[in-house]
Amino acid sequence: MKIESIVRSEEPIALFGGGQIGPDDLNLAFNRVNCVVAADGGAAILIDSGRIPDAVIGDFDSLDPVYRDQIPDAQQFFVSEQDSTDFEKALRQIEAPLVLGVGFLGARVDHQLAAFNTLVRLQDRPCVLLGEDEVILHAPPKLALPMAKGQTVSLFPLRRVTGRSRGLEWPIDQLVFEPDGQVGTSNRALGAIELQVDGPGLLVMLPRDMLDEVMRAFLSGQSARWPARAE
Repeated sequence: MKIESIVRSEEPIALFGGGQIGPDDLNLAFNRVNCVVAADGGAAILIDSGRIPDAVIGDFDSLDPVYRDQIPDAQQFFVSEQDSTDFEKALRQIEAPLVLGVGFLGARVDHQLAAFNTLVRLQDRPCVLLGEDEVILHAPPKLALPMAKGQTVSLFPLRRVTGRSRGLEWPIDQLVFEPDGQVGTSNRALGAIELQVDGPGLLVMLPRDMLDEVMRAFLSGQSARWPARAE
C-alpha cells in the first residue's frame, strides 16, 4: 500500500542535510525554490540563516533541542525507524517534480556513498545533489542538456546498466557499465549532449554551473521518470 507523502508540491523543493554546505549554497537554493525541508539536523543551518523550514523530517537524533524548540510542532515529522539515513527518511516522504539536495556531499565519504545509494534505490524520486564543484543526479531514462565543449561529464554505475549517447567525446553505446567493471569518469562534452539509459542505476556528475540546465530538463518532463522500485 502506498504511504501518503508528508510533503507534496507541484514545484521543486530544497532538502537540507546536516553535512557540508558552502557559503553560496543557501542563496542558490532559496532563489530556486519556495519550499525548504530539512532532514533532521539540516534544520540548524536553515534556522541560523533566519529561515524556519517548512517541514523537518527524521528521528531527531541529530537536531539540538535549542533548534527543535524554534520549529512549530505542526512542521515536525518524526520517523522512528533506524534502518535508513536522514536523507532517505526525508526523500521517501517528499512528492515533488524535483528535489534539490543541499548538505549531503562533502565531509564524510560514508555519508556520500549512502546518499548515492539512496538516489538509486529511490529511483522514482528525482533529486539533484549540490556539491562544492559539481551536481550529481541519478540518470533518468532520457537526458538532454546544452553543454559547452570540453565540460566534464562523469558517469558512474551503481548497478549493471547500458545506454546510448550523443555529444560525448567517448560514446557509451557499446559499453556495459558495472560498479566493479567499466565506469565513465572524466568524459567530455562536444557540445549539447543526449543520454538514453536502459535502466536505473547510473549516476551523472556534471559541473556545478549546470544546475539550472539540469533542473530545466527534469521540470520540462522530457526526461521521464523511473517507476517506483518494487520492495
